[in-house]
Amino acid sequence: MSLIVVTGGVRSGKSRYAEELAEATGNRVLYVATGQVWDDEMRTRIELHQKRRPREWGCVEVGERLTDYAAGSKGYDVVLIDCLSTWVSNRLMNIEESEWRSEAYTSALLQEAAAWLELVSQSQQTVIAVTSEVGLGGVAMSRLGRWFADVLGDVNQMSARQADTVYAVWSGIPWRIKG
Repeated sequence: MSLIVVTGGVRSGKSRYAEELAEATGNRVLYVATGQVWDDEMRTRIELHQKRRPREWGCVEVGERLTDYAAGSKGYDVVLIDCLSTWVSNRLMNIEESEWRSEAYTSALLQEAAAWLELVSQSQQTVIAVTSEVGLGGVAMSRLGRWFADVLGDVNQMSARQADTVYAVWSGIPWRIKG
């Protein structure tokens, strides 16, 4: 098992760098897409990622459960998950406002992240996980935004602790910060 985490701000180049890492292995790559089309702008972002990926890569879209890709990942040497922050965002967007910041939902999300990390630790594959760094901005103005930052911050910390290698990408320049 090898876990590589690639983090950075929005539009920092983290996805592109993770794709370069995956492609440089010369191995069979499975791209795990977490993005969902919520509006035309998101559709355009997803299309950009689709066009940039090599055609020979496999692709699977995951919904609620981050571990849903596992059954379809057999035969792939590298799994590229793009990205954990979109997965957390999608999960939170499907929760009714009256339940925002619910301890039960927070706990369930963190348990699923832990289950995913356990799956990764048992895998023989190289897993590259992209995520957005939430620790560099101010406190979000909305209740949902603050919950997102709290949950994603915890998921990022869990992932980075387990990772063999962590890169932070700043303005398109990757910096190895662990490993």
